[in-house]
Amino acid sequence: MNRSIHHFQDLHAHAASVTQWRQLYSQLTAGALDSSLQQLSSERCHVFRERINQRVVQQGEAPAGRVCFAVPIAVPGSVRMQGRDADAHSLFFLRGGEEFMFHMPTGMDMLSVTFDRDFFDTALRDTPCADEVAQLLRQPVIKVPAPRFAECRQRLLAMFCEALANDELSGTPARQDELEQAMLDELLRLVLDPGCDRRQRSASSTQDFIVEKCHRLAMTDTVTAPTVMNLCERLQVSRRTVQNSFRAVADTTPLHYLRSVRLNGVRRALTASRACDLSVGDAAAQWGFFHLSHFAAEYQALFGELPSQTPRAARWGHDA
Repeated sequence: MNRSIHHFQDLHAHAASVTQWRQLYSQLTAGALDSSLQQLSSERCHVFRERINQRVVQQGEAPAGRVCFAVPIAVPGSVRMQGRDADAHSLFFLRGGEEFMFHMPTGMDMLSVTFDRDFFDTALRDTPCADEVAQLLRQPVIKVPAPRFAECRQRLLAMFCEALANDELSGTPARQDELEQAMLDELLRLVLDPGCDRRQRSASSTQDFIVEKCHRLAMTDTVTAPTVMNLCERLQVSRRTVQNSFRAVADTTPLHYLRSVRLNGVRRALTASRACDLSVGDAAAQWGFFHLSHFAAEYQALFGELPSQTPRAARWGHDA
């Protein structure tokens, strides 16, 4: 298995370093970023643990040809996954190619395990109640009894940490197969537990739909930077409804959220380009910021540095 341990001061470098995943992370709370990413990867399995000290919204698409589980290690605040409420005893599940939006609270610690779809389906067919499990896995958030979930989390984390620290436990094909199978068996036993909440919940709430729609519009209409009133008119909802939606889903105001998403867009543009190819002013204008002094102050307030201090293209700022 390939192993890596990285620490980051840039959220976009962190997101880009997660093997096989296509995703964008946006920082919503103010302050310098400090995050870590530990990974084990093989042909049939990819396991990673990420810890981020800021509140983050993650948007992207699960890897094609895979099934993806995520197990919260620590949940210090409210979590929303695919428009569903989640907590420290919630298992997350995505199928390959599925688009997702995940609101991660400040300081969250998460272990994610992704399996090759054929490898997973073969194991599932040999499992009692395979049809029932397949039905359960239609839900992106699965509530599990707290004691059972804690046992599973502890065993998965112990396997991951031991393999990450010890070449012998993941270095040979036989040991690699053993680790992959052990993790798969552990997660299958978890979703087979009769205590899992098997009620089929409805799709995301109106509040989540509003936040997600506004987020996507802000990512699309970058230069025009739609105002809250523009968004209210496009969605045909009141300002109060929009305000309440952002407070419930992201614990912030729509103005702060949308400005933060756009500031993250500028930061991605800066870190992906050389200063000689893209000026700070041009990067800001691409995301609807035309008053440079106001922009610089807002950028510094969110990221803890001026845009001129952000490292430019070449290499991400991380160390093994």
